Amino acid sequence: MSDFAQSVKQQVDIVKVIEGYIRLRKAGAQNYSGLCPFHKEKSPSFSVHAVRQFYHCFGCGVSGDVFSFVGKIENVSFPEAVRIVAQKAGIPLPKREFSSPEEAAEARMRGKLLDLHEAAAGWFEEQLRGPEGALAREYLAGRGMTPEGIKVFRIGYAPESFGALRDRLSGMADEATLRASGLFSSKEQGDGTQGPIYDRFRKRVTFPICNESGRVIAFTARTLESGEKAGPKYINSPETPLYHKGEVLFNLDKAKAAIRKANYALLVEGQMDCISLFLRGIQHVIATSGTAFTEQQVAILKRHTQNVVVNFDPDAAGANAAEKSIALLTEEGFNLKLVTLEGGLDPDRFIRERGVEAYTQAVLGARRQSDYLIERARQTFPGATAEQKLKQMNYLLPHIRRIPQKLVREQFAMDAAQKLGIDSAVLREELRQAALKRREHIEVRTTALTEVERVLLRALAISDPEHGEARRTAVDALLRQSQWFEGLTCIYALNALARRESQDPMDVVEDPAQKALLAEALLGENEPPTAENVIDAIVSLQQRRLEAELRDVRVQIAEAERRGDFAELAVLTQRKLDLDRALRQLRGGGSLPN
Repeated sequence: MSDFAQSVKQQVDIVKVIEGYIRLRKAGAQNYSGLCPFHKEKSPSFSVHAVRQFYHCFGCGVSGDVFSFVGKIENVSFPEAVRIVAQKAGIPLPKREFSSPEEAAEARMRGKLLDLHEAAAGWFEEQLRGPEGALAREYLAGRGMTPEGIKVFRIGYAPESFGALRDRLSGMADEATLRASGLFSSKEQGDGTQGPIYDRFRKRVTFPICNESGRVIAFTARTLESGEKAGPKYINSPETPLYHKGEVLFNLDKAKAAIRKANYALLVEGQMDCISLFLRGIQHVIATSGTAFTEQQVAILKRHTQNVVVNFDPDAAGANAAEKSIALLTEEGFNLKLVTLEGGLDPDRFIRERGVEAYTQAVLGARRQSDYLIERARQTFPGATAEQKLKQMNYLLPHIRRIPQKLVREQFAMDAAQKLGIDSAVLREELRQAALKRREHIEVRTTALTEVERVLLRALAISDPEHGEARRTAVDALLRQSQWFEGLTCIYALNALARRESQDPMDVVEDPAQKALLAEALLGENEPPTAENVIDAIVSLQQRRLEAELRDVRVQIAEAERRGDFAELAVLTQRKLDLDRALRQLRGGGSLPN
């Protein structure tokens, strides 16, 4: 680890960094817990130690420091994780070094593309305020947008020009970079080459799309024209080195704090729906931007909450999109509810026409996932014939099978059987067959530690010189009397900790099961053990060892008596007397003879 990385690690609080991604709750004097962002779970098994600055999940076994957490959750390299953590803490970055010319070129390209998008966003904002933006301002006013709201979301206007933005940005980057930005288009020539670039967005209202850090990485643009010449109602930036549409949730940069506070996310379909709700105080709202919900988006959302209320448009396309979203969210164990607005209105129009209170009441009245899907089955396959009931059941089964929890599946089946008038035995048999084919998830459970093992692990993990005597006592006993420690569940962790020099304790234990035991001990620690605590633990080990040996000697004495081997009996009897004496000394608080 570089000096800079070590400096950053000493200055940041791992709890605050991790709380930027997932919800944590206090779980003791120094520990915090939450749902692990790296595997599916319903009960929290992810723990963070505030003093020792490490995390560990008892469900999937993953553990590490603040950099490994950020690297894993952001899917970035170690240097990039250090940079992200430093920026979160406001620590100035040193001049970056790259491992290869390719890596340096890629970083330069990303930086330049971010600069181009920032400049484009600012230019679009300028155009909206200028004379050419009058029609766009009129459109936005008609959608209930105020100047303050326009400023919050940096909404702009792309004028009707093929080269205005190109000319504005041409001095910032070479043509290859401009082409890679996605801000421009070109046409293929007769010889197969690409022709000159021209502005992609023209005579359109522009909506910046930001990453989780709030940096502009793409745009959505809405036409202001109608008829055949208008083209698509909305066009988006293409896939670029900055922007992968299936990995971005619109407005998450602004909504993530409100989502954690509300403990649920409100998921809508369109960007205007999202903007309209947000500006009226419903700030835990995000949008899929009209694209199909993806597994990557689900994983991103899971960092912030596992509770979602879905409010997609009521038309057929919106209902289908809602079903696809339900499927993905269900498989990841989300708690789902769905809102269907009266009058067939979308969220934007509903809140503008009926107000915030009416919309809030609609959200509070959101239906359970099962109720929504059962009603959809009725609407999609109306009628009470056996054929229609079979279709209704087959519509529901794929959704039911995706539910991870057996009891929830069972309850869903009972509700469906009652509300659709289907024989519950038939449906349950279908569910049983589906469940047999499911891939079952088995939780990894660590073996419970004894109090002696906890004390020894904590002592050997001490790094603070103030408590060094406890560590030295444990190391000395482990090296001098290794036989006392045989048979302990955590023996491999103890040996690794005894050999460590200045490394972090969690870094020196490589075996996942042993690392889990160490994490269990450290996460339950209120204060470091004293040398006296360690001595008491060692005495307990000595006593356990002597009692085991005494049991063996008694068996051997009985065997010698049976054989009539009086010479062996004399030796064993003397050994028994020695063991009895040693145990009396230990139990009486005396010292063990050498």
